[in-house]
Amino acid sequence: MTQRVDLARVMDRMAIDAVVTGYALAVDDGDWVAYRALFTPAGRADYTSAGGIEGPAGEVAAWLAQTMELFPVRQHLICNRLVELEDDAGGPGDRARVRADFVNPMRLAGTDHDGSVTSPNFVAAGRYSFALARTPDGWRLTGVTVHEKWRHMSA
Repeated sequence: MTQRVDLARVMDRMAIDAVVTGYALAVDDGDWVAYRALFTPAGRADYTSAGGIEGPAGEVAAWLAQTMELFPVRQHLICNRLVELEDDAGGPGDRARVRADFVNPMRLAGTDHDGSVTSPNFVAAGRYSFALARTPDGWRLTGVTVHEKWRHMSA
């Protein structure tokens, strides 16, 4: 491989990592405009393993906006990212896949009559499968699938 191809792959990996991180931040911050912007126009998301819906990213964003009202405090931790870049005859291709583990601690909405927080903590964890495509605007998600493996609720 040439240094140019190696550099292109490194740059692709960094850009893809930024998309995955942007996904977590958009969900945690409730920034549904940013969430939608991470996807291609035909992009889809599948949250069925976590009791959610599957469909076009715009519809899923609307569902998430409503659902996440139950969890005013949330923080995705996405780690163990395995990036697989398409190989196009020895050079970087225009598609990629990422498998990444997640732990997602959240706090359910609720306060006591004196204003103190009495709601339980909720943690979900599992693995994401991200599919991405290179577009004129950079790397974008064509699909996200949540594979929830476990969840726990505590007071």
